[in-house]
Amino acid sequence: MCIFGGKPIYMKKYFSDNNNSQKMSKSLSSQSANALRILALDAVKEANSGHSGMPMGMADIAEVLWQGHLNHNPGNPDWFNRDRFVLSNGHGSMLIYSLLHLSGYDLSIQDLKDFRQLHSKTAGHPEFGITPGVETTTGPLGQGIANAVGMAIAEKVLATKFNTEEHKIINHKTYVFTGDGCLMEGISHEACSLAGTLGLGNLIVLYDDNNISIDGNVEGWFTEDIPKRFESYGWDVLPNVDGHNADEIDQAIQKAKSNDKPTLICCKTVIGRGSPNMAATSAAHGAITDPEEIILTRNELNWKNDPFDIPKEVYDDWDARESGKSKEESWNKMFQQYASKNQELSSELKRLISGDLPDGIEDSIYSFIEEVQKDLPKMATRVSSQKVLNILGPLIPELLGGSADLTGSNNTNWDGTKEIRVNDFTGNYINYGVREFGMTGIMNGMTLHGGLKPYGGTFLTFLDYARNAVRMAALMKIQTILVYSHDSIGVGEDGPTHQPVEHLTSLRTTPNLETWRPCDTSETAISWLAALENTDRPTALILSRQGLPNIQRTKDQVHSIKKGAYILFEPTESPEMILIATGSEIEIAIAIAEEVRERTPIRVVSMPCSERFDIQSDTYKESVLGKGIKRVAIEASHSDWWRKYVGLEGDVIGMETFGESAPGGVLFEHFGFAKEKIIAKLDL
Repeated sequence: MCIFGGKPIYMKKYFSDNNNSQKMSKSLSSQSANALRILALDAVKEANSGHSGMPMGMADIAEVLWQGHLNHNPGNPDWFNRDRFVLSNGHGSMLIYSLLHLSGYDLSIQDLKDFRQLHSKTAGHPEFGITPGVETTTGPLGQGIANAVGMAIAEKVLATKFNTEEHKIINHKTYVFTGDGCLMEGISHEACSLAGTLGLGNLIVLYDDNNISIDGNVEGWFTEDIPKRFESYGWDVLPNVDGHNADEIDQAIQKAKSNDKPTLICCKTVIGRGSPNMAATSAAHGAITDPEEIILTRNELNWKNDPFDIPKEVYDDWDARESGKSKEESWNKMFQQYASKNQELSSELKRLISGDLPDGIEDSIYSFIEEVQKDLPKMATRVSSQKVLNILGPLIPELLGGSADLTGSNNTNWDGTKEIRVNDFTGNYINYGVREFGMTGIMNGMTLHGGLKPYGGTFLTFLDYARNAVRMAALMKIQTILVYSHDSIGVGEDGPTHQPVEHLTSLRTTPNLETWRPCDTSETAISWLAALENTDRPTALILSRQGLPNIQRTKDQVHSIKKGAYILFEPTESPEMILIATGSEIEIAIAIAEEVRERTPIRVVSMPCSERFDIQSDTYKESVLGKGIKRVAIEASHSDWWRKYVGLEGDVIGMETFGESAPGGVLFEHFGFAKEKIIAKLDL
């Protein structure tokens, strides 16, 4: 039974009225599951690359879930109230591709034949935005399960806000397939621990418990009691489910759907099931491509058809287009009734689903900057960021903040912050605990779900813990907002463990990611505006611990911030040198220009976002950086990245080593970020 629109709807397969029809249904189910196995074999053989073992082992589980429980519509993969399905063990990508093809999504048999080929819809691992029906990019193990936790949180938050007693307009589940590898990865501990604490009863994880990984039987390196582990998190656990018994799988999912806790269903499976000589071995993890073994497997599964040839009765059994269309139409009717009685709520939900910002956000930001320009107190940009959030928070209810146990340091909360807690999802802030990787993966999941704009903070140096999830956000081109404070050796006494040096280079060289390092409150405000407008990429905001002066600007300069770089200080004579700086080093650059203005006219360029600057016209870029003028970059981070702007004739005042433990001001002097030292080095 599944719940749809508040009413129970019994699915076609596991609730037959008589024994004969039940036998026929189970026989067809077996063939429908075998179709998944055969398609995985065929595609991997065609590509001579891929992973057959997991799809063959989880085929029965997939058949029960997708045919008996999953609410989805192949004709509209973006239907908002669909159940989310996440293949966390993404190396088994042919499983989801086969499911999508057979169910009726826009994924042809030719697409399956093109598995792992250039520009195909069937990449080696599932990729969001390429294949219709794929909810998230998976492959790096553990990422998918963290994304799924975020999706489940998003559903809870939106349901709390928009559902009424009469209409449960947001009402869906998140299902996850996962394996031993995902559960070994540390991110699974981070994400699943928080899921249990928050009581995410809408999250159901089906664990492929086959005891096999690439190196062999896992008993040599993975022997923890998984059920007890998840019980300790606060999950409901259903152990020892036969992953090849449709009735047992169905009953387990039924029970999980009625839980008020997240559920782990431990499915005992055989990797590579159907392969006479490779099943239950580590050899089955990868490609089963031996022609003789494939023939034996087809015989074992009683599969008589040619490669990529699926019987009509199997296609008919799998086809979910009409049922999916009917489900969405029923939901649309419910939404119309809901809208007629809740006009304000329905309008707001439509806006959130579309991803549009409320009107007037840009005007509010520029009005805030105008007020800032009247009163220019010195403050850390992390504090500036909090002031901006106090402007944005009341205007953008879909903002959902958080921090990895550093709220008071990141300044990611604001006056209207309310923390989310178990059984209370009315809040707008998550205490992620010391879980930087999990936090970022969870935020990605919330972004992918839709309806929310998550942001989360930690120290910049702890980007290292979260790096792969940041990369996934960039790869998927999604709007996750990453807030990183304590941005340089200016952190001071905490020492080199907490002082980022190479991190800005890492972020700036990541495709599809915008990195902003503002120098004061005005630039911080524009950075936030850019992050909110970047609907097709994540944004990293790099903020200082120490106080920085707020700089007076003309209106033209304020509006030029959005271009990523602009002239902040111009000498009265033609410049003989251009200093390029960001963040806390802007103060130093301006002090140098003012000190030597009588003998060496210097232009100061602020470059808070190089990615924005790089897409400007050549004319604009030349107007800022000049032509035939020596350029010097000043930034308390790794030097090499700046060579692209200063050239061989230029210079970089940067970091070549890790930091030290001392007050921030002392460190800036020690490492050469002092006005006098730079003047001397440049012979000004």
